[in-house]
Amino acid sequence: MKFLVLLGRIFYSAIFIGSGIGHFSSSAIHYGEMHDVAMPELLVPAAGVIALLGGLSILLGYKARLGAWMIVIFLVPVTLMMHNFWTVNEPGLRMVQQAMFMKNLSMLGAALLIAYFGPGPCSLTKFKKKKK
Repeated sequence: MKFLVLLGRIFYSAIFIGSGIGHFSSSAIHYGEMHDVAMPELLVPAAGVIALLGGLSILLGYKARLGAWMIVIFLVPVTLMMHNFWTVNEPGLRMVQQAMFMKNLSMLGAALLIAYFGPGPCSLTKFKKKKK
């Protein structure tokens, strides 16, 4: 059963690692511009660094509580700015943005759980404690 937590961390962190890397592309910066992100050339890659480091921290179970707070810091502005479905007039796009907003809320909830409970078994944090 202890491997379920590891599997959960792997699945959960994958989206942040993948999207974090994607934040360095010109298309991601352009997408930020389209959503009126201030200084997108700076802030979009900075958000990518936060997502990538937070995702790796959770994946490895090393300082996962800190990594989870990094994901919270990443998700709150991204969710409010990029998935503000309440401003979208076209019904199909509104539904897509609402689904993305709800997806981000669920990921925010999981980050808060990791911030509280930590990485669980099969983590570098637990491995380091056993060696002492």
